[in-house]
Amino acid sequence: MATVSLTVNGKAVTANIDPRTLLVQFLRENLRLTGTHVGCDTSQCGACLVHLDGKAVKSCTTLAVSVDGASVTTIEGLASGDKLHPMQEAFREHHGLQCGFCTPGMIMSAVDMVNRRGHDIDEKTIREDLDGNICRCTGYHNIVKAIAAGAEAMGKGAAPARQAAE
Repeated sequence: MATVSLTVNGKAVTANIDPRTLLVQFLRENLRLTGTHVGCDTSQCGACLVHLDGKAVKSCTTLAVSVDGASVTTIEGLASGDKLHPMQEAFREHHGLQCGFCTPGMIMSAVDMVNRRGHDIDEKTIREDLDGNICRCTGYHNIVKAIAAGAEAMGKGAAPARQAAE
């Protein structure tokens, strides 16, 4: 067994785990943070994306012991109480989801994208940066719209404006 101590969604956690435990397993099984999904186990789909010390990583190929001492943010850690993060709100308002399975990873990727590229990102950049995130339900049109609206809202520090249905 190995001891791992880290901060998850702002809370310090320590656990004794098998050294082979993946970060996604630790989050889901030990901490019961089930918003981080396992979609492929090969780092292809992005459903397992979390932020590690502020940067997006795929938790299905990251050993939990390798993040000892780090800070991890999951989809559950983005909201402030009952108030959704602007990107979460944008996905809700702009129908950037279908079944919802890929949504946590898409949102975590989108927040990372905005943090790296700024609040004024165009459709081409969004589509290119979504490489590594797979949605099996949509053609990405509403996901891209949601990310653009979320990016703008993150820049303003407010929730995105609701658009009329198209």
